[in-house]
Amino acid sequence: MYFFKPISDEVRLSQIVFNKHKKTPKLILGAIFSCIAAILQAAGGFLPVVGYFFSPLATAPILLCSMFSIPFGIMSYFLTMMMLFILQPTELIVFPFTTGLLGLGIGASFTFFRNRLSIIATGAIFLMLGITSLLFIFHFPVLGPAVPVSFSIRTTGTIFLFVLLYSWLWVEMALILHNRLKRLII
Repeated sequence: MYFFKPISDEVRLSQIVFNKHKKTPKLILGAIFSCIAAILQAAGGFLPVVGYFFSPLATAPILLCSMFSIPFGIMSYFLTMMMLFILQPTELIVFPFTTGLLGLGIGASFTFFRNRLSIIATGAIFLMLGITSLLFIFHFPVLGPAVPVSFSIRTTGTIFLFVLLYSWLWVEMALILHNRLKRLII
């Protein structure tokens, strides 16, 4: 079946080859991914309307870096937050709990799980925890003013369905991007 088909073997092979490289090229690649993620995330503040379409794409660099190496993915995640602190501090609230956390969760799950459903579920759990933390703990309206910041089953269920579909989309995009990028990096 589609969701239980193993998909992470190719990613694991590229991780083995990636880890054979020297540390300097890996650090440079992590820094490049961090710069791309910071620019995409900050685009929402620099270009008010158009930038919000680029902002979700900040997941991709963190996700790809985490797919190749979890430690370098974590480094890229924190480096992106440091750059956002300088570029666009308002995005520093959103990135660690949404786009960055999703990229880190999905990228790392390619190492620990083999089938598509497990990877999608892991990404959905990470994003769900991030969004619900912002909404219900910090009372930050991450989904806009239409979504209440007080807890409700209906809101939580709707968010869960959204994050499940969104995580599935990112897993499929990650596989496509990985197949294109692995020829250049490895």
